[in-house]
Order: sequence, then C-alpha cells, then structure tokens
Amino acid sequence: MQNVVEIKEFESDKIQWVTLSVITIFHILAFAALFTFSWANLLAAVITWWIAGSWGIGMGYHRLLTHRGFKAPKFIEYFLTFCGTLGLQSGAINWVTTHRIHHAFTETDKDPHSPRNGTYWSHMGWIFRGKAQNQDEATQMRYAPDLVKDKVHVFLSNYYWVTPIIAAVILYAIGGFPMVLWGVFLRQVIGWHSTWLVNSATHLWGSRRFETRDDSRNNGLIAAVTFGEGWHNNHHAHPRSAKHGLTWAEFDVNWVQIKFLEKLGLVSDVYGYEIEKEIQDEAFQEAA
Repeated sequence: MQNVVEIKEFESDKIQWVTLSVITIFHILAFAALFTFSWANLLAAVITWWIAGSWGIGMGYHRLLTHRGFKAPKFIEYFLTFCGTLGLQSGAINWVTTHRIHHAFTETDKDPHSPRNGTYWSHMGWIFRGKAQNQDEATQMRYAPDLVKDKVHVFLSNYYWVTPIIAAVILYAIGGFPMVLWGVFLRQVIGWHSTWLVNSATHLWGSRRFETRDDSRNNGLIAAVTFGEGWHNNHHAHPRSAKHGLTWAEFDVNWVQIKFLEKLGLVSDVYGYEIEKEIQDEAFQEAA
C-alpha cells in the first residue's frame, strides 16, 4: 500500500512535458511576432484577444460556467465556451473543475495555484507539474457534474485545441504567417499571462475592500488586461456575482457586456445587482 501511495504522489507531481513544450514554443513565436508589426496584425491580435479573453475565459468559463452568475440559453453558453477554447487554457470542464477547487480550498495545500507556495508557482509553475491542467474524471465529476453530463461540453473540452488551429488557418489566409504570429501566438501568450496574473498577483498586491479568509486583492492594472477579472477581492467575497467591479471606479468590461446581453434578452437571472446596491447603501450610510 505504501508503494502505491508513493507512486500516486509521484505521478501527481510529475512534469507535464507536453504543456511545457507547447508554452515554450508559443513564447518563442510570440517574441518573433514583435519583428513583424503591422496595424492589420495588431488588429487581428486585439480581436482574437477580446474573443478569447473576454467572451471566452472571463464571461464564459469563469462567470457563467464556473459560478453561474447569470443564466443563458444553451446556444449562448456553447458559443461563449467555444470562444473560451480559443484561449487555449484547457477545456471548459477541466478549467471549471480547477477553479472551483481553487475557491473551495483557497490558499491551502489543496489550492492548485496557491500564492503561498511562491509567486512563480501561483503564476505558471502549477501548470507544469501535477494534474491541475488535466484533472481526472472522478475529480471532474465531483466538481463539475453539470458540465460532465453535457455531451456538447464534453466534445468542446476534448477538442479545445482545434479552435486555435482554425483561427491560424483563417488568419494565414487573410494576412499570411505574420498575422498568425500576432493573432495566435503573441495574443495567446499575452492572454495566458493576463489570466495567470489573476492567480498570482491579485493574491499578493492591491487593495482589500472585504476581509475574506484569503489574501485576495483588487488590482486595477490586472483588471484592465483581463476585462475586469482583476477585481479579485470583490470576487472572492461574492464568488457568484457576475459583477466584479463594484463601484464606478472599478471598471468591469465583462460586466458591461453581460448587462448588454441582458438588455437584449439573451441572458437572464443576472446576479450582481444585489451586491452593487449593498455597496451603494454602505457608502450612503458612511456619508450620512
């Protein structure tokens, strides 16, 4: 029995060589992109960054699928999930599983990317070791049963890596390899580090409105590059809220887009207005 335990511990801590290799190659090609600047390439990067980072990861993977901060018809849910696959941060099922574990065990030994294990670990080291990027089926069923039982989500999660390839083909047809360098590789590296900063920096630097049981912080700079995900202390205090920026000074692009979809009748049961009113009432009472 002891040997079995030791083997399992070794496997859970082994280096993920495929992940390490892919991320290394992407960084090299992202650096190469800097020597092929054009306004068209920059536009391609911005558009794909917005689709992947805002519609996909922020609104889709995070606020809708992980926390169910609003309700959406399946075609909207699947569309946002499809956009998330362009972010190349694993499939939605695995992403949601890991993030729900993070919230359940924030900054403990069970947290997949606890900053208390070091800044490098919480930023990107956790991706290269262990199974946080490749959760087993039992863990996925425990933490993301709503997605595991959905055949479309299973399909999208199994083939999440296809979307960047499709994007690369389209961009190559439009602007050649330089546009691929910008719209896929450079954009992807920026998107990765932006998301990873939420895992690392917003648990280390910034302000705290709420006395949560963790070290989460609000960081305006990180919010700016993640479409509002950097208001992290607010988020940890009210995980379900689809609104992360709680005051006029905490601009939250993802929340603005969710509100727009709500006005169009495309999403409903948006949770967040209650938190906004609570903050406003508190500010009024303090002023009085």
